[in-house]
Amino acid sequence: MPWVRALLRGQKVYAKADEAGRLVSDGGRVEVRYKPNDGRKYGAREDNLKVVPGEILPDDACGPAEAVEKKEGEAKGATKSAATSRAKATTSEERKAAAKAAHDAAPPLAEGQLVAYADGACTGNPGPAGLGVVVVDGDRRIEISEYLGNGTNNIAELTAILRAVGAVEDTGKPLLVRTDSQYAIGVLQKGWKAKANTELVAEVKDVLKRNKTRLEYVPGHSGVALNERADELAREAVRSRRTTRRAITKSE
Repeated sequence: MPWVRALLRGQKVYAKADEAGRLVSDGGRVEVRYKPNDGRKYGAREDNLKVVPGEILPDDACGPAEAVEKKEGEAKGATKSAATSRAKATTSEERKAAAKAAHDAAPPLAEGQLVAYADGACTGNPGPAGLGVVVVDGDRRIEISEYLGNGTNNIAELTAILRAVGAVEDTGKPLLVRTDSQYAIGVLQKGWKAKANTELVAEVKDVLKRNKTRLEYVPGHSGVALNERADELAREAVRSRRTTRRAITKSE
């Protein structure tokens, strides 16, 4: 199920919702996360949550987690812990803002270099998976939305990078692929040891090397237009169970 941003007694959280953005409760309580990927999930009364209008986030916006016993009416001793959590959340948002600013201020591409934005999406993780790619080649743009069947978010992220390279492989031009997957950058470019998807990781590494391609991190869900578009294409593939590819020129 998707996620929405919500306020729980003044603190921003991620809350489970349906496709229309309505809170989903189980026994009167809604699953919430203070952080999307810290492995902990909580339950909050629906009437204590106020949905923040805006984007409905995909299911993989929050990773797998285990339930943590926590009463909403905890003793005052929890105040300091809550304040620390808010401070960390703020720091995370600040890091995203800084990363977006760095992206916006990045120097122009080298002469002849192409740029692509690649993203993956998955409902269930594992579950129905898809990828989205946007490649910019001068006045021409290639958009790929591909349904992958059952898979994981990491498989979708890695395959998106593979498709980005494949889209321009015949040009012989160097390529910069921007991705919001720290995992993909880690196993492909930083020497992290892959514990899963080893064959796919090896394949993508080989393709990157052969095609003069490097990866660059771009923050997700932070207003970077073409990254948001790649995310939209990935989620559309999951929703529609279809694969599409089209080329667009600026005159269109």
